[in-house]
Amino acid sequence: MRRAAAVALVVTAAVTAALGACGAQARTNQADEASTSVGSISVNELPREAVNTLGLIAAGGPFPYEKDGVVFGNFEQILPPHRRGYYHEYTVPTSGAHNRGAKRIVCGGPRKRTDNCYYSDDHYASFRRIID
Repeated sequence: MRRAAAVALVVTAAVTAALGACGAQARTNQADEASTSVGSISVNELPREAVNTLGLIAAGGPFPYEKDGVVFGNFEQILPPHRRGYYHEYTVPTSGAHNRGAKRIVCGGPRKRTDNCYYSDDHYASFRRIID
């Protein structure tokens, strides 16, 4: 297990060095710049529905929408870059909406963890990191 982790670390370092030498550094910097444009919002500032959704995430459900918990691809590249499958999205119910609405919480890392979550009230056009 330790050997596999060491090999993975060496491979990651080699790939990172190779990408930097090939001019891929500009893409990495763009992703870093994008992730720094994410604002923050405290739990106390969230709408009640978003706080309830955080509670459901921490409890592992049950979720009201079938798509809650699916992998969020981060195609907008607004959130910090991570491997596919790191982020999962959850619906924040929107009063008066006839569908899932535009509000979402996206959490990174293991399921049921809410310490690395982001709130979007405009269907991924912008994000704010949720802080205590």
